[in-house]
Amino acid sequence: MAKPRRDNRGQKKREPKEYEEEVIQLDRVTRVVKGGRRLRFRATVAIGNKKGKVGVGVAKSNEVVTAIKKAVTKAKQNLIVVPIHNDTIPHRTQEKFKASKILLIPAGPGTGIIAGGATRKIIELSGIKNILSKTLGSSNRLNNSKATIQALKALRERPNNKKKAEAKVEESKVKTETKPQAKLETKTETKPEAKKTEEKAK
Repeated sequence: MAKPRRDNRGQKKREPKEYEEEVIQLDRVTRVVKGGRRLRFRATVAIGNKKGKVGVGVAKSNEVVTAIKKAVTKAKQNLIVVPIHNDTIPHRTQEKFKASKILLIPAGPGTGIIAGGATRKIIELSGIKNILSKTLGSSNRLNNSKATIQALKALRERPNNKKKAEAKVEESKVKTETKPQAKLETKTETKPEAKKTEEKAK
């Protein structure tokens, strides 16, 4: 006898997430109180859409899953927009957070992401494909991740892009203004020649 098929009507399809998540670090944190020690978990999570938006969140909880969920909600509240120029950063930047220093340098196409640890995860989630980086000072992942966010936040768009856009708008305005003037000049020049030819014929 063939077994009856089960209906999958109650199952819902999972919707694709807007942001991708990466757990940078999980720590066990102890707090000494009068009765003894209290154990908690601290999660450092980075999220991004690989299109110029990235954020980092830190949260604590008694369970690992809830700590990660809290960190994700905090990261969504602290999202930043990263200016990307030809799949790399527009200029060189260096930022410091406590004892950590991060140096970011733009790179040519085909270089890839030359970074490690927390810096690499954050850069991948931001959507940058070619970059050179160097971590100076402390090797603490939490401090390095916050220093990386500060460095990406300090980036500014290139002024050349704005100038090119303004120049295109001005060129289009000049073309529209010159076209009707040329037509008027041709009309005014042809009228007196026509009168002369009529007088000669008489």
